[in-house]
Amino acid sequence: MIRTVQAGYEALAPRFGEWMAKIEGDPWERFVGELERLSPRGPGGRILDLGCGSGTKTKRLARSFDIVGVDISEEQLRLARAEVPEATFMRADFAALDFDEASFDGVVAFYSIVHVPRDQHSALFANIRRWLKPGGLFLASLSHVGGPDRTEEWLGVEMFFSGFPAETNRQLVREAGFELLLDEVVWMREPGLDVAFLWVLAVNPS
Repeated sequence: MIRTVQAGYEALAPRFGEWMAKIEGDPWERFVGELERLSPRGPGGRILDLGCGSGTKTKRLARSFDIVGVDISEEQLRLARAEVPEATFMRADFAALDFDEASFDGVVAFYSIVHVPRDQHSALFANIRRWLKPGGLFLASLSHVGGPDRTEEWLGVEMFFSGFPAETNRQLVREAGFELLLDEVVWMREPGLDVAFLWVLAVNPS
C-alpha cells in the first residue's frame, strides 16, 4: 500500500500541483482561517502537516505557524522544501510515525488520510491526540462516503484509497478523545468531477 502511494506521488510531481490549482471551491483556506482563529497559542504555534505534498498549503500555514511537514514522496518533499524553506520536512509514512506526547499545538491532514488503510484510522487519530498539547487542534479532510481498501487509477497513476462514511469518521474522532468544534461536508469541483469531503476541526480537551 505505502509503496503504491509513494510511487504514485513521485510520478505525479510536479503535475499534481498543477492539477490542484484547477480545483474549484476547495475550502481548505477557510478552514485554515478557523485554525488560526481558534489556535490556543495564536501565531507561532507548532503545527504538524501530515501529507504535506509539494508544500502549497504548507506555505499558507507557515504565514502563522512553525511547520513540520511529513510526506512519503521524496519528490514532493523536494518541491515543498523549495516552496517553504523555513519549514522542517521529513520523509516518513505518517501512519507509522511517533512523536513525544504534547509535541504540537496543531495537526493538519489535507486529503491525506484517505491514503491510509481505514483499519488504521482509529490508532492514527489516537496518536494525533497524544501528539497534541492540551487545547491543541486537529484539522482534517476525511472521506464522506468511504469505501474499503482499494487500488485504482487516479490522474494516470496507480493509487491507494480507503475510508469510512462521514458519520463513522465523526464517531472515530470522538472515540479518540477529541471534541468536535466544526464538522462539515463540503462539495468542490475537481477537473471533470464533483467530489465532497468531511472537514473536521477538533480539540484535544486535556
